[in-house]
Amino acid sequence: MTHLPDGSASAPSASTASGAPDDDPIRLLAVREEPLSLDEVYAEVGDDAAGGIALFVGTVRDHDGGRPVTFLHYSAHPGAGAELRRVAEKVAADFPVRALAAVHRTGRLAVGEVAVVAAVSCPHRAQAFAACERLVEDLKHEVPVWKHQFFADGDEEWVGAC
Repeated sequence: MTHLPDGSASAPSASTASGAPDDDPIRLLAVREEPLSLDEVYAEVGDDAAGGIALFVGTVRDHDGGRPVTFLHYSAHPGAGAELRRVAEKVAADFPVRALAAVHRTGRLAVGEVAVVAAVSCPHRAQAFAACERLVEDLKHEVPVWKHQFFADGDEEWVGAC
């Protein structure tokens, strides 16, 4: 049973979004246009053998390089899901991951909206922190999701295109 931040509970899912079996620590991976749910990601990484869960939430900030940002637009290569899976598998192989989940948003996002949510559960907190950090860094640098920033002065730029 997984306990959500609001105090409610949900049973662990029987498979990942890709139909993987229960013993696969990768529980949820997605690149989607719909708003992201912290509760959904958190629920996927609950595990009775985990002593720590690290959850990262990336949001759209109102500035970059001292310039006011009005909104972002994320787009993804059709193979982004497969690359996200590859990144997740590497993290699961390198750390004692009990469960892992990551979702990235595409489309137009306003300042304050959630762009990415990643979570990892491990037997100990230090492992969970390290695994989640690696997951987020590798996702950012290796998964073909591109950020197009739009500034208050009408200027725009692409950022972090891999």
